[in-house]
Amino acid sequence: MNSASAEPRHAMTVAVVQAAAPLFDTPAALTRAEELIREAADRGAEVVVLPEAFLGGYPKGLDFGITVGSRTPAGRDLFRRYHAAAIDIPGPEADALAAVTRELRCHAVVGAVERQGGTLYCVALFFGPDGYLGLHRKLMPTAAERYLWGQGDGSTLPAVDTGTARLGAAICWENYMPLFRTAMYAKGVDLWCAPTVDDRDAWQATMRHIALEGRCFVLSANQYLRRAAFPADLHPIQGDAPDTVLIGGGSVIVSPLGEVLAGPLRDGEGILTAELDLDDLARARFDLDTTGHYARPDVFTLHVDESPHATVTSGRPTSQQL
Repeated sequence: MNSASAEPRHAMTVAVVQAAAPLFDTPAALTRAEELIREAADRGAEVVVLPEAFLGGYPKGLDFGITVGSRTPAGRDLFRRYHAAAIDIPGPEADALAAVTRELRCHAVVGAVERQGGTLYCVALFFGPDGYLGLHRKLMPTAAERYLWGQGDGSTLPAVDTGTARLGAAICWENYMPLFRTAMYAKGVDLWCAPTVDDRDAWQATMRHIALEGRCFVLSANQYLRRAAFPADLHPIQGDAPDTVLIGGGSVIVSPLGEVLAGPLRDGEGILTAELDLDDLARARFDLDTTGHYARPDVFTLHVDESPHATVTSGRPTSQQL
């Protein structure tokens, strides 16, 4: 075979990080994030995914003093601490991570809790060789997360082009929103990044399903969180023994045909890596492209509103508003 006429092989090494940072200690969380991105890059990773709420923290097992129709002073003060631990975008934490990815010439997707005024948002932050690239705000916090986080809107649904592949993110149970998935498939996502705290065995089926449905690589990074990462004055419902596991991991990397390439990782922290053959994307889409040749736009259509929705807008009212 004439090597000069052979098609080049398209490959990329990726990593998912399974770890957690101390709750309410944002400087320590930032230091850990920087160290973990560097460690993954040292292993050859060009794309690194960190778990949901890595910066800002996921307060697993805490109730914030809430019952239906009632809040407690202690719960309000706990929220004050959580609010103080969140990060501003733009802000110094994002600047620091942007400097790391610029230096390492890699991309990173980092879970965080964003503070905007009195509201917190669960977000996935995108970074690359050009620094900070944007964010995705979780559209629908799950169950008791709605005590803590606001809802994102359609204005933060990015698909980031690395020059080799397109990145998108769905945070935890957003992965169960069929219309959200369809909107992201239509953006041509190749690497589906899923920061999460869902450690159930059922999550593995979800990640493999999305890989098969979207014909994309799935990179799911989960926390591995022990009680020792919480301040001593807090008492999660799971118990106060320092080694009590609050979030049990399960990070995984899956191919576009549903093959598990790495993981699921259990029983501790770690970094999973995989070398992806990006030609597998075309091979997989040969018989299924859910928003292309396998769609039926004559029967089904989806409208996605990607405009920002602000409570207060400035400017002169239109005639329709008068």
